[in-house]
Amino acid sequence: MDAFLEFVTHHWYFAFPMFAISICAVALVTWRILLNMNSRTDMNLFMPKFQEVLAKEGVDGALRFCKAQPESEMIPRKLFVAGLENAKQGLAAMRRAMANVMELEILPDLNFALPTILAIAKIATMVGLLGTVISMIGTFQELGKAAAEGGGGQASASQQIGLALFATALGLITAIPLVFAHVLFKAWIHKQEVKMKNYGQKVVLLVQAWKNGTLTPPVPTVPAGAPGQPGQPGQPQVGQRPMQPAAAGAR
Repeated sequence: MDAFLEFVTHHWYFAFPMFAISICAVALVTWRILLNMNSRTDMNLFMPKFQEVLAKEGVDGALRFCKAQPESEMIPRKLFVAGLENAKQGLAAMRRAMANVMELEILPDLNFALPTILAIAKIATMVGLLGTVISMIGTFQELGKAAAEGGGGQASASQQIGLALFATALGLITAIPLVFAHVLFKAWIHKQEVKMKNYGQKVVLLVQAWKNGTLTPPVPTVPAGAPGQPGQPGQPQVGQRPMQPAAAGAR
């Protein structure tokens, strides 16, 4: 700890830029995490409502329903809207429109700040290495002067070399978490891309069923344990006939 404080005090011209880079990196990663959290859409809740609106009000009603969603919900607000706006031109036009929106609008938004995060990870390593090299050059020069004057200076030089290595250590401490975060963000984006393709195909199939007149509103699910469910007391089991009241006078 004392050696680190000495590095910050005597080599502040390397320490402070590294601290600034680390603070910027933390801010960017936090910002990207918040953006990812805001862009989530619970499609298990949205799709039944969307199917119900499409069955009752048609494509125009479903389009108004998607446009009414928050701007942060990218799948219904951008992907579905692009497909529904081209529904009258055919299913192939819907697929092309959704593919274009996903590639040109949604994916660039999901990749926002990721190139900067990766660039900071690479720059932090190089800046730390540069600080170490410059510090060691000065250290070896002082060691050469001490040897020319007939003095030792090895102890002081060893201490200065140890301090110089803190610059590389700070660069690696900054870069390693950034590279790890970048990999996780890329994996999340790939998962979102697969999810968008999946639900985009579902929207095409729903619109096709609506055009053929075979689309029906989703059947509401009854919670487990609700009255009237099979297996509840007083209710007949599946395949079991209800009990008839006993005839009058029967023994």
